Amino acid sequence: MSNVILEARALRKTYLSGDRRLEVLNDVSFTVAPGQSVSIRGESGSGKSTLLHLLAGLDQPDAGEVLWADSTDTGTGRRAKFLGMVFQSFYLIPELNALENVVMAMRMVGPVSSAERARAKAMLARVGLAERAHHVPAHLSGGERQRVAVARALINSPQLILADEPTGNLDEKTGDAVIALLLELCAETQTALVLVTHNAAHAAKTSRSLLMHNGVLQ
Repeated sequence: MSNVILEARALRKTYLSGDRRLEVLNDVSFTVAPGQSVSIRGESGSGKSTLLHLLAGLDQPDAGEVLWADSTDTGTGRRAKFLGMVFQSFYLIPELNALENVVMAMRMVGPVSSAERARAKAMLARVGLAERAHHVPAHLSGGERQRVAVARALINSPQLILADEPTGNLDEKTGDAVIALLLELCAETQTALVLVTHNAAHAAKTSRSLLMHNGVLQ
């Protein structure tokens, strides 16, 4: 196995604003080892979320490249198995209950067996939601919704989790609990984690902390 699970090579990204071209990312390079937790902290507008979208293959850089385990294939077909994502806004399907939201991620990989459904139930139990598995998102608290999102991100045993401000919509106590859970589960499963956050205390809990400022990673 490669000793690098994620690599960003000299990433550049610009956007047009009227007749001006704004440089959002400037020559960003870094690597993540298997099982490593890395935080990227910076003020709003520093380029953190743009970088995460490039790392996830949801957008393409103007220059440079992203490699997943030494491969430049970051397409949809590979993403569902290689990568899990946790977002600030949860992005749960409102019509589905917690269990079915987790199972939906499994359907992105292939048919779901009864044993796999049982594994989804076990994952919800692991994040403390065994008794809430059949509740739809509207009947869950913000912290519970994010726990469902964490379970969904991990259910396909990905090699990498990308988390974009996962506590941004949570109060401090709930946010701290979600970060602790995310770090604990990634450590248990030896899943690499890239955490984008503005919270210095959360960043300090990862094994490596980077700072983004004006599109430059330090």
